[in-house]
Amino acid sequence: MSFSGKYQLQSQENFEAFMKAIGLPDDLIQKGKDIKGVSEIVQNGNHFKVTITTGSKVIHNEFTLGEECELETMTGEKVKAVIQKEGENKLVTTFKGIQSLTELNGDTIINTMTLGDIVFKRISKRI
Repeated sequence: MSFSGKYQLQSQENFEAFMKAIGLPDDLIQKGKDIKGVSEIVQNGNHFKVTITTGSKVIHNEFTLGEECELETMTGEKVKAVIQKEGENKLVTTFKGIQSLTELNGDTIINTMTLGDIVFKRISKRI
């Protein structure tokens, strides 16, 4: 199953609590909470290029499954991580105490990030 495509954010849960927990300033949280960001994924075998555009902020990440990579986080920080594939449609990784699960379900991508007892969920649909 290929993750390739463009996806637009449809809904999110616990955005403000999660962003505050990772250290994003309140003004950026308020600016970002209502923006319907677009993610573009290009998958070539085990290699992924991901571009996330939220308003004027653009994050580019590139990785190969099972290999250490450097990811840019929502705060602009660079972290090292290894992304693994579980089954046909799940990508999992952990960085800075955050567990991230990205699941492709037909034309819907569900991204769940867990930090302590805060669970942040984003649902995006293919456009």
